[in-house]
Amino acid sequence: MKRLWAPWRMEYISGESRPGCLFCRVIEHPEDKDSELVVWRPPGAIVLLNRFPYNPGHAMVAPIAHVPELGELDDAQTADLMRALNRTVRVLKDSMAPEGFNLGANVGRVAGAGIPDHIHIHVVPRWNGDTNFMPVLADVKVVNEHLSQTAAKLREAFSKS
Repeated sequence: MKRLWAPWRMEYISGESRPGCLFCRVIEHPEDKDSELVVWRPPGAIVLLNRFPYNPGHAMVAPIAHVPELGELDDAQTADLMRALNRTVRVLKDSMAPEGFNLGANVGRVAGAGIPDHIHIHVVPRWNGDTNFMPVLADVKVVNEHLSQTAAKLREAFSKS
């Protein structure tokens, strides 16, 4: 039998989490251990990789403002968020060549938000055939690139664009 090792998933499975808002921690404390996930710090927003990605390059784009819903952002904050989202999609497209994207926000815990108090938009690159039998039969998703490799690749891409 072959084994698929993904020990970093235990943090997600066990529900262990650090106190406070992930986005505010990495915005206010660049030395925080979760800052290793940050790939870009544009004006008014932050872009970081999801520690539990659905696919390589799964990023989250959040405003600097700590608000739970898009409607609580003012026009300038909304514009900053949308500019960051747009550039994130372009950088992922140019650096990873996905064939499509899932873009979405889960507003409220009942809607699936893991961080319900700080609105953020998920950007999930998609490729034809990126789903297989593993999630269906074994409740396992295979992500073929380590987060640190993806982060380094994307930091470089953001610095060039």
